Amino acid sequence: MLAGGRCPVKTNRFKNDPNQIASKDDVLTILIHLGYLAYDTNTQTCYIPNKEAADEMEGAIEDNGWQLVINAIEESKELLNCLLDGEAEEVAAGIQRVHEESTSILKYNDENSLSCVINLAFYSARSKYKIVRELPAGRGFADVVFVPWRNVDLPAIVVELKWKKEAVTAIDQIKQKNYPAPLKDYAGEVILCGITYEKDEKEHTCMIERI
Repeated sequence: MLAGGRCPVKTNRFKNDPNQIASKDDVLTILIHLGYLAYDTNTQTCYIPNKEAADEMEGAIEDNGWQLVINAIEESKELLNCLLDGEAEEVAAGIQRVHEESTSILKYNDENSLSCVINLAFYSARSKYKIVRELPAGRGFADVVFVPWRNVDLPAIVVELKWKKEAVTAIDQIKQKNYPAPLKDYAGEVILCGITYEKDEKEHTCMIERI
C-alpha cells in the first residue's frame, strides 16, 4: 500500500473492539475506522488515501524497526535522485533489483507488474510528486507520469515501459504520441524516461532525456 497498491479486507469480521484484534482483517478494519486507510466498497479493498496518512505509516515503520522496509525507502530516494540526474544505468540497475525482489516469476513479464515495480521503486517520490498510471495523454496513455506537487521545484517525469525492445523505442513513443501533452500547463522541464527489459535475459535498460 505504501507503493500505491490496494489490499483486500473483510470488514464484517471486526467486533468493533480494539482489544479483540485477532487477524489482519481486524487490523486493516480498525485503521479504516481511524481514518488512516480508505475503503472501496466496490472492490472490498483498502488503500492509503493521501500523503499525510502515508507519512504516518512510514513513521510507524521506522519507529518499529522494520529495517528491510526502511532500506527500501532509502533506496527509492536514491533512485529518484539518479533519475533526476540522468543516470540511466543506475536507474536501470535499481529497477532491475526491485523487479527481481518483488515480482513473482509467473508474473515477471506482465506489463502491469512492471508498472507496479515502478511505483514501488520510486515510493519516496510520492512526497514530491503525484504519480499517475495509464494517464490519458496525447494520442494514447502514458504508462507512468510524475507530476510535481505545488511549490515543488522539480521537473515532471514521463515514463514509458517496454520489453524486448530498445529503450530508445520507448522514448520515441513518448514523443510520437505526445505523452507530455497533459503537462502543457506545467512551465518547468520534463524528463522522458524509457525503461525496457529482455524477457529471456531479464536485463533492464534505461534511457533518459530532458525537454
